[in-house]
Parts: sequence; structure tokens; C-alpha cells
Amino acid sequence: MKDLIEVIAKALVKNPEQVDVTELAEANGTVYELRVAPEDMGKIIGKQGRIAKALRTVVKAAATRENKKVTVDIV
Repeated sequence: MKDLIEVIAKALVKNPEQVDVTELAEANGTVYELRVAPEDMGKIIGKQGRIAKALRTVVKAAATRENKKVTVDIV
């Protein structure tokens, strides 16, 4: 999952070297925190959060195939 999030995020931003994904194990599943450069935050979130929602949907679909519960937080 971490690699999937990194690949998608790096394709969207101007500074792919500043993309960082952190994996945190929680009681109710796994949380992935996505950090990007401040100037790339708008590109990751998108208009009205559409890109962020699409990213979360893709990751959730991949996690469902592996019977896992995953959350993506953009920090």
C-alpha cells in the first residue's frame, strides 16, 4: 500500500523527492500519512478534494482485495 500511495503522489506533484508516506498501525486498521511540499498540497487535494478522494478510493479498493482496513491522511 505504501508503494502505491508513493507512486500516485509522486506522479501528481512538482517535487517528487519531498513525498513521504508513513505507515502507522492502529487498533482499527492501518493509517498512512502522506506528506508533500507545501506548494504541492493543492495538487494532492485537488479542487473540492476530488484528487484526495480518488486517491483514498484507489487505496481502499486495493486494501479490500487484501482484506485490510486502510486510511490515508494528508498531513
